[in-house]
Amino acid sequence: MDKLLILRSFLGFIWAFGIAIFAIPSIIQLAYRKRLFDEPNNRTVHIRRTPRLGGLAIFAGFMSALTIFGSFGTQNHRMQQIFAGCILLFFIGLKDDILPVSALKKFFVQMVSTALVVLWGDIRIDSFFGILGIQDLPIQLSYAITFVTIIGITNAINLIDGLDGLAGVLIVVILGVFGFYFMSFSSPYAVFCFCLIGAIIGFLKYNIYKASIFMGDIGSLVCGFSVAVLAIELIEMKREVNYMVPVVLATLIVPISDTLKVFGVRMLQGKSPFIPDKRHIHHRLMMLGLQPFAIVMILAIGTLSFVGLVIYFKTLPITWLLIGLIVSSLMLMGGVEFLIYLKERKALDEKE
Repeated sequence: MDKLLILRSFLGFIWAFGIAIFAIPSIIQLAYRKRLFDEPNNRTVHIRRTPRLGGLAIFAGFMSALTIFGSFGTQNHRMQQIFAGCILLFFIGLKDDILPVSALKKFFVQMVSTALVVLWGDIRIDSFFGILGIQDLPIQLSYAITFVTIIGITNAINLIDGLDGLAGVLIVVILGVFGFYFMSFSSPYAVFCFCLIGAIIGFLKYNIYKASIFMGDIGSLVCGFSVAVLAIELIEMKREVNYMVPVVLATLIVPISDTLKVFGVRMLQGKSPFIPDKRHIHHRLMMLGLQPFAIVMILAIGTLSFVGLVIYFKTLPITWLLIGLIVSSLMLMGGVEFLIYLKERKALDEKE
């Protein structure tokens, strides 16, 4: 491994962690002074007013560390576009955390941010890597799939942010896996990963149950967008590594499968997929009587288990690995629903 890259990643991690952990108390004070709270309602888990500007500290720590310790060489042009996309999402997230912004406006900014990295940065999915026998994609289809992927992952991360520490811990797990592979490939994106990890861990000190601050849309949008772009870069960087696509999907299996399940159930019930409810996996696990911290640990360890299984069976054809991931995610979601059914059935029997 590149020793200089390891040093930069370590220093970036420490810097971002320090900025975030020292900035949060001041942000909490400011939020209380300006009354910038996330108010409890019938679909939230928290029961008290909680500041939602934690993303400010994450963004400050991450961006300052990456500016100081990042060195991207031939990938500098792409990083400029990623930075630009993150900054756009930072401002729309900040506005939404202070004054609610319509879903259409947020979607438009996500489209512009994605266009920056896809059209100007040329970061895109241009192959199916032999999945179902498909290799290179036509340029128009490549652009379409990349847009859907980046916007989809960004919103999946945003939607999973509904329980103290959940989004932050899952993002750290995802970026930890990405960072390990980028480091092993001697890619400067490793610095990107560890700077963002440092900022999030600094934030998590105040966000683990019971949270004194939330990351808000600033944090979830910037982190979700970063994760999406890094996932594509990791896949495209090592096209010859047969199991890299399943590894990346395994890290994202919880937010992606949860979002697809929730949207699917809502549409089957004739509702808009964007109407909030309590059908997310963390809500369902709470119905089983699990505490928030236990739920976070279960989903984090579950994600690492999926990654471990993919690596263990990496010699299998990529299509079979992906089928295994899909079946595993269905078993996860279906298993939770079955346990809830048994619990409700038991409660009914006791009443009778």
